[in-house]
Amino acid sequence: MRYQQKVAFSVLDLASRRDTDQGPAPALQRSLALAQHVESLGFTRFWVAEHHNMDAIVSSATAVLIGYLAAGTQRIRVGAGGVMLPNHAPLVIAEQFGTLEALYPGRIDLGLGRAPGSDQVTARALRRDRSGSADNFPAEVAELQAFLGPRTAGQQVVAMPGVNSNVPIWLLGSSLFSAQLAAEKGLPYAFASHFAPRMMMQAINIYRSNFKPSAVLDKPYVMLGVPLAAADTDAHAEFLVTSTYQRILALIRGQSMLLRPPVESMQGLWKPHEEHAVKEFLSMAMIGSAETIEQKIQVLLQHTQADELIFTCDLYEETDRLRSFEILAGLLR
Repeated sequence: MRYQQKVAFSVLDLASRRDTDQGPAPALQRSLALAQHVESLGFTRFWVAEHHNMDAIVSSATAVLIGYLAAGTQRIRVGAGGVMLPNHAPLVIAEQFGTLEALYPGRIDLGLGRAPGSDQVTARALRRDRSGSADNFPAEVAELQAFLGPRTAGQQVVAMPGVNSNVPIWLLGSSLFSAQLAAEKGLPYAFASHFAPRMMMQAINIYRSNFKPSAVLDKPYVMLGVPLAAADTDAHAEFLVTSTYQRILALIRGQSMLLRPPVESMQGLWKPHEEHAVKEFLSMAMIGSAETIEQKIQVLLQHTQADELIFTCDLYEETDRLRSFEILAGLLR
């Protein structure tokens, strides 16, 4: 390993559709192919995230997709990065992930977020009569922990499967709230720096300075989200990442986020203020050759002392995406 500290590499996949895909199946199949690929390369975990009402992201039934990915792999940890807990009753999530843990013991992770993972209209459609308020998040996390832990005296409602499964829970966040809660509960913390890097250092500092050891974790554990576009040369990586630029530009404009082929130049496709917004969104991105990315990761680790980096990679051609992770894996060896 080239890094001074021990660091784990993992993958967060958005199960993204391309502009030529016929339906969602190809994106789901590519997700499995990537999970199998990074498993063979020695990555630690493979997560998918709950999103709704987005034409380009097909990981909305997160637990179902995790089952598909776990069935098609052998060793890599598979999980949610994350489940948006306000959208669901904690008992339902306990049963879903208890089932996954029973089928794939020791391989399932449950990352929890408190955002809706969608617009407010879709959130209301998901929750119906549930309030689903983010204000209830700490209480719902505690309820979920109780369902996944051992049965207690007088407990009337039991998650089956789920009870005593002790599925590892992570708290995810892009602000300071979940950093404080993860510290209070002694849980591992993942910061969404792959799309909201602005408060990263403040969140890490709050988490570490307030951390209380727990039954599951004796010291803080920080994971950071990192966009990735690696290629054999810096120039080729800069070309490939224009697919990602187009996607974030579409997000900002409220347009379709289907992946589009890379372009020689973004000039004429975005306005100066849009270029600034896209590059700020992706300010943590690792773009370039192996040598360039190694230098960038060294700087990031020196700055943050992160325990784990979880990489997202939205390149258009699957061969380019697989190659990107091969280059990254070379830095671990």
